[in-house]
Amino acid sequence: MDRRPENPNPSTMADWRPPPPSGPRRHPSPLHHGHSSVTPFPTHHLLVVDSARSSMATTTSSSRLLLHGCAARVRSILAADARVENAAVNLLAESAAVRLRSPAPGAGEELAERLTVCGFPSAARRGGATAGAAESALKWREMAARKSELLTRSRGRVAFAWTLVALCCGSHASHLLHSFGIHIGHGTFLDVLHNSYVKCGLAMVALFGPGRDILFDGLRAFKQGSPNMNSLVGFGSAAAFAISAVSLLNPELAWNSTFFDEPVMLLGFVLLGRSLEESARLKASSDMNELISLLSPQSRLVITSSSDDLPSDGILNSDAITVEVPVDDVRVGDSVLVLPGETIPVDGNVTGGSSFVDESMLTGESLPVAKEKGCPVFSGTVNWDGPLRIKATTTGPSSTIAKIIRMVEDAQAHEAPVQRLADAIAGPFVYTVMTLSAATFSFWYLLGTHLFPEVLLNDISGPDGDSLLLSLKLAVDVLVVSCPCALGLATPTAILIGTSMGAKRGLLIRGGDVLERLAGIDAIVLDKTGTLTKGKPVVTSIASLAYDKMEILRLAAAVEKTALHPIANAITKETELCKLDIPTTSGQLTQPGFGCLAEVDGRLVAVGNLDWVHNRFETKASPTELSDLGKRLEFVPSSEASSSNQSKSIAYIGREGEGIIGAIAISDVLRDDAKSTVDRLQQEGIATYILSGDRKEAVEGIGETVGIRSENRRSSLTPQEKAGIISTLQGEGHRVAMVGDGINDAPSLAAADVGIAMGTHSKENAASDAASVVLLGNRLSQVADALSLSKATMAKVHQNLAWAVAYNILAIPVAAGALLPQFDFAMTPSLSGGLMALSSIFVVSNSLLLQLHGSLQKAERPGPDHLKSRPKSQIL
Repeated sequence: MDRRPENPNPSTMADWRPPPPSGPRRHPSPLHHGHSSVTPFPTHHLLVVDSARSSMATTTSSSRLLLHGCAARVRSILAADARVENAAVNLLAESAAVRLRSPAPGAGEELAERLTVCGFPSAARRGGATAGAAESALKWREMAARKSELLTRSRGRVAFAWTLVALCCGSHASHLLHSFGIHIGHGTFLDVLHNSYVKCGLAMVALFGPGRDILFDGLRAFKQGSPNMNSLVGFGSAAAFAISAVSLLNPELAWNSTFFDEPVMLLGFVLLGRSLEESARLKASSDMNELISLLSPQSRLVITSSSDDLPSDGILNSDAITVEVPVDDVRVGDSVLVLPGETIPVDGNVTGGSSFVDESMLTGESLPVAKEKGCPVFSGTVNWDGPLRIKATTTGPSSTIAKIIRMVEDAQAHEAPVQRLADAIAGPFVYTVMTLSAATFSFWYLLGTHLFPEVLLNDISGPDGDSLLLSLKLAVDVLVVSCPCALGLATPTAILIGTSMGAKRGLLIRGGDVLERLAGIDAIVLDKTGTLTKGKPVVTSIASLAYDKMEILRLAAAVEKTALHPIANAITKETELCKLDIPTTSGQLTQPGFGCLAEVDGRLVAVGNLDWVHNRFETKASPTELSDLGKRLEFVPSSEASSSNQSKSIAYIGREGEGIIGAIAISDVLRDDAKSTVDRLQQEGIATYILSGDRKEAVEGIGETVGIRSENRRSSLTPQEKAGIISTLQGEGHRVAMVGDGINDAPSLAAADVGIAMGTHSKENAASDAASVVLLGNRLSQVADALSLSKATMAKVHQNLAWAVAYNILAIPVAAGALLPQFDFAMTPSLSGGLMALSSIFVVSNSLLLQLHGSLQKAERPGPDHLKSRPKSQIL
């Protein structure tokens, strides 16, 4: 983090006194409050409504309605409530996230009841943002089990429907074989199947058996004023049956009674398509299900009455016992035992044992990480080698994996703006199709057959060329071939897969809207400290005007001990290495980007950059003293740094009544992947900038090393100046992403089109709160990975939408008979139903291809046995 924001009023700061002693404040900056402005759904106003699970029949009805084109209807029902500010429907997760204008007790239950009354059986989700790991896992596992059972039942209906299709088409098959000289199938059984009344019975069985849900769901939705895909298919099937029934009961019409085959074949194709679509949707959820599998429902709690330290190579005390308990029952301070092959259930520190831990699902890093006593471990990671005893530091809903899953769930509920186009089309789609169907009938019956009399020679008009039969069949074709489902599935399937893939690879992307903005980025602004550099600086030298160097270090550590930025960490770590006692402070004030101020031993002490510290106190060091102080800071590169890849910062220390009394030189090392990432971004045509609050010399050196153009390097900037430069770039037409890691980066992250926070799963800060993307792997190369994933995801979204729109634009005119006059081609209802089903299958399958996205494919990870055979240096 670079430490230089706006320059506060010196006189005001000089008069500042800390509040009464109440312990140091970790986040005194106002940037740590009021994050609702950058968080899409504030926790205290968030309601989540799920599909009802009271019975399998109810679930089937609800999930099917959501799947086939009613997401917009659900959203409009919720938005009609005066208490609702906005609502987002997660079609694939069968849930809706609602943001209220103000807290309203009982609103969730009332909204769920309203949806149920309108034909979408729902229930308010309990727990919300405070749900524990076990509860989150239970919700997703229940939904996966429900979908799996629905798929099984769907396959049963498909088998039943196609048995009826085979029976209906049996007589046609016998005639076909007879034409080839195969004289079988002319027996009594097939003669019975050829009977029109038998076919009528088979069609009725199809309508009220496997097609019952489609028929009644469609009718119910139509009566409630929200017709959907089931309405179109149900009306088309019923119309085909009605036409055949009229033909059967009125022989004088001389229509072809074998038209009873059509509703049976239509339902067979539709049910087959939906079964394949359900299977594809389950595969689309596989990444999310894999994340959920990392939530361990149980943990092995260690109970012991002994307070003795563990033996040097031991895991448990001699009197220790272990008890299996739900993971949500583990409390901070408890010890748990994790055996090889098990998922670590809580965040904590290793207190016994050593092993290798697979953290790939959190950071995207394929190689395992060595863990021993004192090392931190995180929930959701997998223990490979040996047993570990872990002391819990974070549990339940605050654990790493629970937070990640909650963020991914929220992200999938935030729609991409392109979804509004799909909603705008899908909303009036069904009424439009019904109108087109009526217009098709009217045209051909009143005008078309008179303008093109030759069309009556087509088989669709029956043996006697009846214009009424032709018009009815074409009208049914239009009803059945139209497909709003492909439009409804185009965006959410790709967003689901994209966000889940990102989470598995250490990229937390907060919604489809973020993916869409990220895909359009053409300029990236990089912070220096902690972004281009490793963010783990070390103290290289100390200089003092009057005090012992260790005293300067002690005073600096006292002021910085509660701060979280890398420079503060370097100072406190050096103090610990020198085994110095850190004085207590009675308060602290942080000026992000400039430094920190605290009262130590009754006098104010400031640590920060030269100008800020120099102006804090009335007593000023002379220019000669300051020059001499700088010369004393001899800079000796560390063993892993060279002059070309090292960044040097200087923290000055001032004391009330004395002015500046010393300085500490701190160096940071360039990230290993910094140059390759900048090169990769520039090769993709993305302009790169470095904006830093650090000294010009440090910024220029780092910028030159990584290859950022000199005119794109800016130093000595306040946080507000960084945000201003970003706004200027946006004013020039650029779509800007900002990459940072600290408190002073929060304004810039919020100002950018997309904020990207460097970070690890071991901490949270203002940067990750303000960012739209969080890089859990803490690797700069993940910036390029996130851009690549977003572009691939949005490409799938655009392909899906293009297909869905093009299919309907082409299929509806053909179904309406556009090719009949010139090419003598007309669809049948069964063919129309098959094409309609295939359109949805194409959209989901195309989204599944996103899982093959090359640049983010995880490398094959070695298993535990292979790991043991590798030299330790290769793993570390």
